[in-house]
Amino acid sequence: MTPPSPDQQRSHRLGLLAAWSAYLIWGLFPLYFHALEPSGAWEILAHRIVWTLVVCLGVLLVRGELVGLARLLRSRPRLALAVALAAYVIAVNWGVYVYAVTQGRTHEAALGYFLNPIVTIALGVLVLRETLRPLQWVAVAIGASAGIYLAVVAGTVPWISLVLAASFATYGLIKKRLGASLPALQSLSAETVALAPLAAGVLLWLGLTGVSTFTLDAPLHPALLVLSGVVTAVPLVLFAESARRIPLVTIGLIQFITPVAQLVIGLALLGEHMPSSRWVGFGIVWVALVVLSVDSVLAARRSRVSRRG
Repeated sequence: MTPPSPDQQRSHRLGLLAAWSAYLIWGLFPLYFHALEPSGAWEILAHRIVWTLVVCLGVLLVRGELVGLARLLRSRPRLALAVALAAYVIAVNWGVYVYAVTQGRTHEAALGYFLNPIVTIALGVLVLRETLRPLQWVAVAIGASAGIYLAVVAGTVPWISLVLAASFATYGLIKKRLGASLPALQSLSAETVALAPLAAGVLLWLGLTGVSTFTLDAPLHPALLVLSGVVTAVPLVLFAESARRIPLVTIGLIQFITPVAQLVIGLALLGEHMPSSRWVGFGIVWVALVVLSVDSVLAARRSRVSRRG
């Protein structure tokens, strides 16, 4: 097998750096959203949409891609509809996540992102009719048992975790269907355009009812809300860059940094409490993720061997 060239090695290192940076930024989100108090989940979500739109459109305008994106979406209504659907699915994810953090339930959000790979695989089977390898079936079964266990011991469905896992998995499914139709930044721009009327309506309502927090503690609090555009766009661009340079198996293993960081921040820095029964549930999920990771590594190794042959 031909060893990788210096350019390939450099590209791989840059891909690793981009992936680690993206997932670490996502992992630190609880600290950022906690710093936005006293803003509520709806206000934070609306500002996040508006300022992400400003950032994305600004970058596209500088790169001369804005007019081309508008023409593409007008000429392909099915693509525009798919982008709008992805937008509203990810808005649910963003809103529930911000709600979890602002309500002191970051550990439940972390569980949702631990469950996400398992839900993604399940959607692949149910929607795309994909076939699973034996270890993947084992991981899905263990993950399902964790959800059932948590629901039984808590006496209620862990809706935050399930909604976050299902919404992000559905968003990934839609993006997979879109394929290479839109680059990451253009896709995010189109999605925020679709959400802009909702966000503008929320901000207008908050302003008219006198409960907007945008002008509180100026200039720090307004600056933090405006920063949400950069905070949202940067890790997504880094993720897209990493996906272009390194194998998906590697990205799949790195992604667990995010929920680990969220869990540590919630418990150690934000003072959240997690009962012992939930620790057991997390443990069951982690077993499923270990099985899934082992399967991914073995599959990648078999693929390399077959290519050599």
